[in-house]
Amino acid sequence: MITLSNGHEFEFMVASGALAFDGKGWPWERPLVWFGLIEPELFTIVTKTLTRHERKGNYRWWKPLECFRPIKGGAVNKVGLSNPGIEWWCREIAPKIDFDDNIVVSIYGTKEELVEMSEMLNDFDLVAIEVNPSCPNTGHGMPTTEEVVDSVKSVRIISQHPIIVKVSFAQHYLIIADELKGIAEAMSFNSVPWEIVFPNKRSPLWRLEKKVGGGGGGVSGKPAQSYNWQAVWELAEQRSLPAIAPSVMNYADVLNVRKLGAKAVSFGAIHFWTPWAPTAIVRAEKEEL
Repeated sequence: MITLSNGHEFEFMVASGALAFDGKGWPWERPLVWFGLIEPELFTIVTKTLTRHERKGNYRWWKPLECFRPIKGGAVNKVGLSNPGIEWWCREIAPKIDFDDNIVVSIYGTKEELVEMSEMLNDFDLVAIEVNPSCPNTGHGMPTTEEVVDSVKSVRIISQHPIIVKVSFAQHYLIIADELKGIAEAMSFNSVPWEIVFPNKRSPLWRLEKKVGGGGGGVSGKPAQSYNWQAVWELAEQRSLPAIAPSVMNYADVLNVRKLGAKAVSFGAIHFWTPWAPTAIVRAEKEEL
């Protein structure tokens, strides 16, 4: 269990974007919500990551497989943070949200953009904001350790919300966590770059990689577990920030990451294969208790 400075407690989180921009699910998930197979209220929900301005990214609705592919036990994506921008979210989405639904807004950008977005989000009763300086599939290099730390510290000055910092296995996450102790309140982990998980194998998104650069995409699910769970264990040993474990695909995985020291778990890629499974896992645990 993680307890934030505003008193919000959570153990189960839905990762950025798994339930869209409002926590109610994408159009193809809505029927599962209506029939009770997905219960958003059981989770702390992270919105799909927003940027200061609209970002086209790599996603095109008429050819989604150009930037997203299922792989055994997970997925690889190179969506590139496609989103309509935070002003759109504040104007079109936020007024329709019941903020009792435990919403975390995820944001990405330069230090100046993150600060501006954080100030805009002060108008909403969020449980936290997730600062995401780690997206491995944008086509651009990830920020340096110093840039990450400086950005989160700057957000802390302006934001009234607790901060969760989202990092990649490819970053110096232990240094970042140590530098942000007392500033951020938890650390979550992004997908793992294709080149780390499959160093000698061509990405199924190679055509897009050739077109926009930036590597073969971010790998999530079971293929990413050994990397992200190593990071969770190391973070727990360091005792700097509480770790939110990603890449959880079943209840056995929940038990495993708890043994590694995770204080909460995040359901992400599991929504692609079995979007009803996170709700079933949490229901089962509550019944045992």
